[in-house]
Amino acid sequence: MTVTVGHDSTKTRKTLTAGGQTVAYYSIPAAEAAGLGEFSKLPAALKVVLENMLRFEDGKTVSVDDIKAFSDWGKKGGKNPIEIAYRPARVLMQDFTGVPAVVDLAAMRDGILGLGGDAQKINPLNPVDLVIDHSVMIDEFGTPRAFQMNVDREYERNMERYQFLKWGQKAFQNFRVVPPGTGICHQVNLEYLAQTVWTDTDQNGEVVAYPDTLVGTDSHTTMVNGLAVLGWGVGGIEAEAAMLGQPVSMLIPEVVGFKLTGKMMEGTTATDLVLKVVQMLRKKGVVNKFVEFYGPGLDHLPLADRATIANMAPEYGATCGFFPIDGETLRYLRNTGREESRIALVEAYAKANGMWRGPDYDPIYTDTLHLDMGEIVPAISGPKRPQDYTPLNMAARSFYKTVAEYRGIAVTPDAEAMVEEGGGVLAPPQDARKTAKVEGKDYTIRDGSVVIAAITSCTNTSNPYVMIGAGLVARKARALGLTRKPWVKTSLAPGSQVVGEYLQAAGLQEDLDAIGFNLVGYGCTTCIGNSGPLGDPAISKAINENDLVATAVLSGNRNFEGRISPDVRANYLASPPLVVAYALAGDVNINLTKDPIGVSKDGKDVFLKDIWPTNQEIAELVEATVTRKAFQEKYADVFKGDKLWQAVETTDSETYDWPPTSTYIQNPPYFQGMSKKPGVIKDITGARVLAVLGDMITTDHISPAGSFKASTPAGKYLTERQVPVSEFNSYGSRRGNHEVMMRGTFANIRIKNEMLDGVEGGYTKGPDGKQTSIYDASMAYQAEGTPLVIFGGVEYGAGSSRDWAAKGTALLGVKAVIAESFERIHRSNLVGMGVIPFEFTNGDTRKSLDLKGDEVVSIGGLEGDLKPLSQVPCTILYSDGKERTIQIKCRIDTEIEIEYVEHGGVLHYVLRHLAGTV
Repeated sequence: MTVTVGHDSTKTRKTLTAGGQTVAYYSIPAAEAAGLGEFSKLPAALKVVLENMLRFEDGKTVSVDDIKAFSDWGKKGGKNPIEIAYRPARVLMQDFTGVPAVVDLAAMRDGILGLGGDAQKINPLNPVDLVIDHSVMIDEFGTPRAFQMNVDREYERNMERYQFLKWGQKAFQNFRVVPPGTGICHQVNLEYLAQTVWTDTDQNGEVVAYPDTLVGTDSHTTMVNGLAVLGWGVGGIEAEAAMLGQPVSMLIPEVVGFKLTGKMMEGTTATDLVLKVVQMLRKKGVVNKFVEFYGPGLDHLPLADRATIANMAPEYGATCGFFPIDGETLRYLRNTGREESRIALVEAYAKANGMWRGPDYDPIYTDTLHLDMGEIVPAISGPKRPQDYTPLNMAARSFYKTVAEYRGIAVTPDAEAMVEEGGGVLAPPQDARKTAKVEGKDYTIRDGSVVIAAITSCTNTSNPYVMIGAGLVARKARALGLTRKPWVKTSLAPGSQVVGEYLQAAGLQEDLDAIGFNLVGYGCTTCIGNSGPLGDPAISKAINENDLVATAVLSGNRNFEGRISPDVRANYLASPPLVVAYALAGDVNINLTKDPIGVSKDGKDVFLKDIWPTNQEIAELVEATVTRKAFQEKYADVFKGDKLWQAVETTDSETYDWPPTSTYIQNPPYFQGMSKKPGVIKDITGARVLAVLGDMITTDHISPAGSFKASTPAGKYLTERQVPVSEFNSYGSRRGNHEVMMRGTFANIRIKNEMLDGVEGGYTKGPDGKQTSIYDASMAYQAEGTPLVIFGGVEYGAGSSRDWAAKGTALLGVKAVIAESFERIHRSNLVGMGVIPFEFTNGDTRKSLDLKGDEVVSIGGLEGDLKPLSQVPCTILYSDGKERTIQIKCRIDTEIEIEYVEHGGVLHYVLRHLAGTV
């Protein structure tokens, strides 16, 4: 493709020869020499953004002042929040977020024709790769046939979606689809798509080299920052705007330096390290900030471990967690099959443009933290937040306190000590834990029984050190005669086919199979709620009839309430080797650091230390089996797919022929009947409250991805259309149908609306004051013409970059969300859908205001000349007639975002500009 760059009024364009080719590039040292500022001490992550300014400087969208602002950033101690227009090189999607994005593009083609424009103007200008990884569910497990049966079922469930994606691949330029069964998008990106330094031909026919950058419609896009590729998650709305040529509007971020020293101790893993990093950075507070890792500890940190840390940036709240280019970057590129000419270019470019991490790398940071990796111990996180870090030797005690809290039982110091002393096997008086007999089985389960043990997700399953480690735990356990407990649903879902290759080459897949960790698919599976039903319906029945606090242990990045399984209340994140250990133990009440996890075939107690591999054992197998050849072979035909994908038939047309009876793909209402000119932002008057929500309301709470029941509004919609419950699939798979997704908004089974006492699920009060579903209440209020508002606590919208959390909010008639603070992506998504986010000021909160949900809310100061981040008055009329006016901050952060809201959303803004009506 051709990339359009600026006119280089700064004279910073130079040439570089490396790997047998000569390329043009935009030089940061040349910018210094030209008197544009001092840039040498900027962090590498920020230099990537600066290079973007140099390359696209045109005097309009990007000015010389924007470039100079980066010099001022350094002079002001790492702070200069100036608005800039940033243009990533490419876009990455997965199918849960990608399908609605392609739906929007298809709808925009209809919309631009309605405005008298050209449908071909709706085409990605930047390369877009969509990897189908979110759809496979674990229906079958623990058998050799599990993989093929799950793949076959995936195609049966999702054929309409796959036909639609194949249409999109034909209809749109610069749009490629990686078929199902290949791997998780972030692994495919890390192992194949990413180049660290990108090259393209500009409008003058010259080859230009520049940093590989991207945005992705998945929050864990950040994983590729481990390979020094600057990328982060955005909602599908923002990604669509970016692929259509709209720059990402952002403020020059603060950059927090995280210094790593020392090296990991024997018996610890990258998962243990990242869980500690998450805890530290959440405590520090890094929302809307870049984090860059530096220090001598990086010399001992393999790239796979770096990618694990970068992956969990959403969990620690940062925009990204960046690792600069160094020798380990080059080693990984070579080992994963990249061309030698590319590797030579990466090294030469990084050194020429001041982005290389050498021994003297010591940039300016806004703030810093330090961690000695020698202090890391085995750990898990849970039961419902990634930052709930718990050393492994404290896990049993922590879980007991969780259960006691759930049961309403006070934990005395004596009781807590007894839990620690007995590792949970001995129980204190008046034990909070319940037990239940499983019907038709010869075992009982209890609070803390592990019913799901899943090696899953993008975080760990492309890291050979932890995957080989898990296989060795399985091998040693098998040799001693151990296997999973019968109530544990076990699964292995690697991040790429390369993992399957090296587990087979090491002979470890046979050992994993022997204890129940058979391959179930190459995809996200359990981590995004596609865990499927438990191993036996009788287990689910015992849990629900006895209100047990059943647990899941997964090697993922998310453990939010209601995400993993409707049968599980407590979810723990752990390394793959620990997932295997917990499957063998079958219970989180057991202290794995000192209690036996099972009995050998010789009748002897087996402890974790008996089956835990040494670092040397792991390293030797990694060296022998993780080869350049394996990567090259597995990615040779990455876009071809298997026979099932090749057999998917689709139409060949410029616009999509929306099937009227489809329950998966429907034409959304956003662009239908759209005016040629934008509107204006108006004050909100007489609004009613749809929900009052607490702290850490995640996008999973707002728009769940997992399964749903026939009794829900979404279930009723499908039932009315003769879809049987067995074919409901999941919310995530139906994101191409706004009718299902509207009904699923705020429908998480664990969400708590504080307007209702002790009620879980998507309920509120309707106009008549009676309890009803949030969807039904919304429809009733909209029929009356009544606007709606949502109140929330801190970190509202944490978690996934789920655009449907904003789309659903908008379609429910919500005009404003007022919270104590917002996570970055969700705030942007709300603005992108024309919903205005507001933050409380002056110490006000939903609690201090004593909000019950029956108030009438009006927000002024929006009409006329609204400025970004303005404080405006909000008047609250209470049911007793009292009135109170507070000041709230409008979180429309930039001037361009004001235009987005005036247009009704960012896509409306883009569409009118492409159609030439504004």
